[in-house]
Amino acid sequence: MRWIKPNLRSSVYSLLGGQPEAPSESVMESRIEDIRQAMLDSMGEFGEKHFPQITRRIRYAGDVQALWYLRGDLMASLSASQGELSARARVGSISIMFEGLLPGGLTTRPSRLTS
Repeated sequence: MRWIKPNLRSSVYSLLGGQPEAPSESVMESRIEDIRQAMLDSMGEFGEKHFPQITRRIRYAGDVQALWYLRGDLMASLSASQGELSARARVGSISIMFEGLLPGGLTTRPSRLTS
């Protein structure tokens, strides 16, 4: 028999600030649109002209997870137009915008390449 139930433990952790509170629906929509616009702005006119399918996928992505997975396509298109270093910096700044919106398993992990 367990002394501490898992749901009791998680509720105590959340009371103590162990888990961040999920953003409200309006905040979530606003941040998703900010991320979408940042991704589209980073592609610029070159990206819209040469990578219309990626632009379309970003524009019509249904949720924050879809935008998260489109970062790879964004990186590829930016690398082709601006070079890999510039693309990595831009995608890195966009990745920060996802903070607090994704489940724990979908966050960026530290890399030895950034040191």
